[in-house]
Amino acid sequence: MTRHMEVINVTKSYPFFDSTLPVLKEINFIIHVGEFVCIIGPTGCGKSTLLRILAGLDRPSEGEVKLQGKTVIAPHPKISMVFQSFALFPWRTVYQNVEFGLEVQRVSKEERKKIVGACIEMVGLKGYENCYPKQLSGGMKQRVGVARAMAVDPDIILFDEAFSAIDEFTAQVLREEVADIWSETGKTFVLVTHNIPEAIELADRIVVLSARPGRVKSIVDVNSKRPREPTDTEFVKIHKEIFDLLKEELETSIIRHKLRNTPEIQSLDDLEQHSD
Repeated sequence: MTRHMEVINVTKSYPFFDSTLPVLKEINFIIHVGEFVCIIGPTGCGKSTLLRILAGLDRPSEGEVKLQGKTVIAPHPKISMVFQSFALFPWRTVYQNVEFGLEVQRVSKEERKKIVGACIEMVGLKGYENCYPKQLSGGMKQRVGVARAMAVDPDIILFDEAFSAIDEFTAQVLREEVADIWSETGKTFVLVTHNIPEAIELADRIVVLSARPGRVKSIVDVNSKRPREPTDTEFVKIHKEIFDLLKEELETSIIRHKLRNTPEIQSLDDLEQHSD
């Protein structure tokens, strides 16, 4: 398989009192062209921080991320991101939100019209082009986010807990639609999630992170034929494997919980909320 993105010894630390607090520690893994990779781990392990580093929105304290052999040091035109909070411009319509990246890239108005129309239709929002975000449901907003990410024709799309802010029924429909888009386009998808069944349903491989500082605890291959059902034997087996891995990390977190009343731990908790 062809290497698409390489995560090499990535460490991320933040200032903490008179020293530094490591959020990620020596992260190493490879993402291949056309793969669907999920990243999962306990709350506060730095999953979202890692995703921002992959996107070029944040820099590692040590190590590097390479896209097709070149170090990612800033947002890259071939990397798009779909955010948990939708991150739509409230003053722009659905059409205008989807075309934003194309405007930045100075794509002609005629070409933008073709691309935006195709992307809006792809996510099932044809007829809603002139609506504003406040007029949309959560699921519809996330569809706009997916269309916007696809419009700039990226090689890699990163999803930050993209289905966690909507109801489960809508989330399931969106997961199926995203899986179809991934299959049809052949692009590389990376999803951060806390949802084990979601990761197993979607991923070719699942990167399991440890409790903070996040390290690669295990990389689990998912070779089952799609679509995958939670009642399938292999699905259940993988679910148990990942659950057991995360349970070990939860026990570490419980020990910290018993110390939660100390000022130092309270400061750590505040920082964790910004690192995951």
